[in-house]
Amino acid sequence: MTKSNKPLIKHITDFLEYCEVEKGLSPVSVENYGQFLNKFRYWLENQHLTALLPHQLSPDHIWKYRLFLSRQTSLASHRSLTKATQNYYLIALRALLSYFIEKNISSLPPDKIKLAKDTKIRKIKFLTLEQLEKLLLAPDIKTKNGLRDRAILEVLFSTGLRVSELMSLNVSQIKMNRAPNKDLEIAISGKGGVTRVVYFSPRCLHWVDEYLKIRKDSDKALFINFSNRSKKSDKRLSARSVERIIKNYSQRLGLPYFVSPHTIRHTFATDLLNQGVDLRMIQEFLGHKNISTTQVYTHVTNKKLRQIHQKFHSGARLKEE
Repeated sequence: MTKSNKPLIKHITDFLEYCEVEKGLSPVSVENYGQFLNKFRYWLENQHLTALLPHQLSPDHIWKYRLFLSRQTSLASHRSLTKATQNYYLIALRALLSYFIEKNISSLPPDKIKLAKDTKIRKIKFLTLEQLEKLLLAPDIKTKNGLRDRAILEVLFSTGLRVSELMSLNVSQIKMNRAPNKDLEIAISGKGGVTRVVYFSPRCLHWVDEYLKIRKDSDKALFINFSNRSKKSDKRLSARSVERIIKNYSQRLGLPYFVSPHTIRHTFATDLLNQGVDLRMIQEFLGHKNISTTQVYTHVTNKKLRQIHQKFHSGARLKEE
């Protein structure tokens, strides 16, 4: 290992470029790393540690940074950061230290950063089918934006795609290998480079086709920004734009505040689980590397299972004596 004479804080930009070019992470993932490391950058500046070299980073620095995170408050809720949120910042810092190993730069080992223990069970937020139906029917399909938005919502629920995966879709993927009145399956490369097949139902494809009929451009992106007047050749809609679109519809309908593209992904998985689909199959649909990630959905059906047990279990009908 070599000792770098470049301050640690100036390595952050190099790390983000490494994530983009060498690791091939999506723009959304790179942006997330940047946002989480901005907190560490702010802490270094606040502690007058901008000249700190990578090999000078110590466990004591990490401990003080963890204290700093534990005393931070969320801008949205004005409450202390949850353990899960604190871990996001720590995981990003771990990734930076792993980058130093990859580049043969002497620094603190990543495993010296211990994650905060979160004893709370993560709760999945999803829509009921009634709420989902209201959301799907919300766009004004008499307008170009409305038809596009309807297609976006239908694709999200039919496929369970992450918003970054949705935005990477191209028109050619939809037009190839099409069969009338049949669903469509396409292979996509998702988070962590995991390749999986996703399915477009006939209902979903109907709205995608209606949307494509009004497209008079030659842009390769499936979902575009119609109001984009720039001279850029790619008018691809951004993930944040989709998040804003869905948030606007949900606010207009009076749906829960948490509705987002990922909420529809959760709704997709929860619906399959409620229909009796095996958890391993749902893991495949979602593109999770580890089944433990998918198991977070199992608590959703606990109430339903209890109701079924109470209704059908024969214990109450058996004689006790």
